[in-house]
Amino acid sequence: QVQLDESGGGLVQSGGSLRLSCAASGRTFSSNAMGWFRQSPGKEREFVSAINWSGSSTFYADSVKGRFTISRDNNAKNTVYLQMDSLKSEDTAVYYCGAWRYRYYSGSPGYWGQGTQVTVSS
Repeated sequence: QVQLDESGGGLVQSGGSLRLSCAASGRTFSSNAMGWFRQSPGKEREFVSAINWSGSSTFYADSVKGRFTISRDNNAKNTVYLQMDSLKSEDTAVYYCGAWRYRYYSGSPGYWGQGTQVTVSS
């Protein structure tokens, strides 16, 4: 059974940092693009960041560019990370990990995690 487990969410003050992790189990995703999305109450799920299969290419939404950094560990950990710095209240959302079925991010992910809550207090 393929599973993506997010962790690292929580409550942080504006200007603070959090590091999200997404651990894959059930299969390896070392040949797949992975990324992060988020959803705030009353809003649609939106793209945050993505990384290709090797980690050589990354992409960010304009709203997080320069503040968030995505990375991955394709070795034993089979994990993707999202380092979030200079957090703002508008970053408050449930953050979801996604894995595409391909090496590069195109269209919607084929696999999703359950999400982790990030709350930024002003």
